[in-house]
Amino acid sequence: MDSQASGFRQRVKANRFASTVVILATLTLGILIGTVVSGAVKGNQQNSSADATPLKVPSPVQMSSQFSTIARQLEPSVVNINTESTIKNPHRRMMPPGQDEGPGGGDEDNPFQDFFNRFFGGQPGQGGQGGQGAPEMRERSLGSGVIVDSKGYIVTNNHVVEKADKIRVNLMGDPESVTYNATVVGTDAETDLAVIKIDAKKPLPAAKLGNSDSMNVGDWVLAIGSPFGLNETVTAGIVSAIGRNIIPQRQFESFIQTDAAINPGNSGGPLVNMNGEVIGINTAIYTSGGGYQGVGFAMPSNTVVNVYNQLIGSEHKVSRGSIGVSFNAQPNPAVARVYGVNSGVTVASITPNGPADKAGLKTGDTIISVNGKQVKNGDELVADISSLKPGSMAKLGYIRNGKQETAEVTIADRAKIFANRLGGEQEEGEESQPQESKFGITVRGITPEMASRYQLPNSKGVWVQDVKPDSFGDTAGLSRGDVILEINKQPVNNEDDFRRIESQMKSGQDVVFLVRQRGTRDNSTIFLGGTLP
Repeated sequence: MDSQASGFRQRVKANRFASTVVILATLTLGILIGTVVSGAVKGNQQNSSADATPLKVPSPVQMSSQFSTIARQLEPSVVNINTESTIKNPHRRMMPPGQDEGPGGGDEDNPFQDFFNRFFGGQPGQGGQGGQGAPEMRERSLGSGVIVDSKGYIVTNNHVVEKADKIRVNLMGDPESVTYNATVVGTDAETDLAVIKIDAKKPLPAAKLGNSDSMNVGDWVLAIGSPFGLNETVTAGIVSAIGRNIIPQRQFESFIQTDAAINPGNSGGPLVNMNGEVIGINTAIYTSGGGYQGVGFAMPSNTVVNVYNQLIGSEHKVSRGSIGVSFNAQPNPAVARVYGVNSGVTVASITPNGPADKAGLKTGDTIISVNGKQVKNGDELVADISSLKPGSMAKLGYIRNGKQETAEVTIADRAKIFANRLGGEQEEGEESQPQESKFGITVRGITPEMASRYQLPNSKGVWVQDVKPDSFGDTAGLSRGDVILEINKQPVNNEDDFRRIESQMKSGQDVVFLVRQRGTRDNSTIFLGGTLP
């Protein structure tokens, strides 16, 4: 038994050894096979690229060329505008909105200023001598414009070039990168439009203006300009509303609303239809943070054409007729019921000694027609009257106490009648025309009403209506809205005194002005002067 058991144990050991050898051999063979297979796979991956086909960039194919065609067509006519202006009293910008700034000064000069402060967030000044205590600072801003005449006439926004000392224009896509100095031909604050001109050595590509009345909500449009200084920027959108009035109590600002992206710097650039025609001038955006939020506004091209044609005229200004009446901006059914009318415009107030007053109209009369044309609302009345030339006659139809009557009125200049409301300082009645002096400034006398409003002493002095850039008055430090009280110790009580003293001044003579600067809240004055060239 012992012998048999010993043999059995030896056979078991031999079998175990043989099994171990087999297992080790199998593992070794598996590792070798895996290594070979892995190498083969790697070799196959490296070699498989031999039958790969290289990729190619296909030839350009226009899926829809309309947008790009319009962009290429219009871009040469769109310009980048850079302006530079001097802010005499930077601290005045910290005053509460709407606070009075004195004759010719402050934001009341531009009825759009508060609107842009709220909608654009304002444009901060850059560079210059800013800081606490600094007497002045240089402010730079940018905008866009569109060439409408090959001779170099450009339409842009008034707020782009307003009060600018220097205006520089660059043509989009100009390979020579030439910078042109521009001059202001005329401006119209009521529509925020301006015409400037550059002198080029060759005819410039002019854009074609379209009829804005043909635009409908949903029509595609492109906005072209230089937002944030990024030249040749094109955005697309649709007309989202028409006839949009966004500034309360203002006339002539019936905008085209669009969702094409408009941002600061787009101001003055064109809004273009799918025929490549300019149907609006981009003017403003509605925003809570200063950037695009899907709502932009453009002044319709039909308004642009009317304003442009007047600004390039001999007087370089827009004349609008007025009869001197005011009315509610929004129709009130209760007013219509009380006064017994279903349509027309019920007069809420009449300017004393104005055309309507002289013609016998009274508060409560309802104007129903102008020269035989029916008037349904205030917008129609303003449009009809403003289109008439000052000095012309118009026949008004109106209802008083249920009875229809007529009256002949002489159309007056709207700017004179509503000077205070429009931000000017013109008064009713006859007035002297401003004359440019050898100092390079235009001045006007101080009326008793202005003296009381701005706390000026005894209605004496003259206020500066305009200062020609780089003139003696400009280099001496005079600004629009300043009040000149003395010249070389001689009192300046009125325009006659100013012209008499000015005529005595000769080249090379020192000239010193005693001035109450615009925006001054007390009676403090300052000396400004220099040597007359």
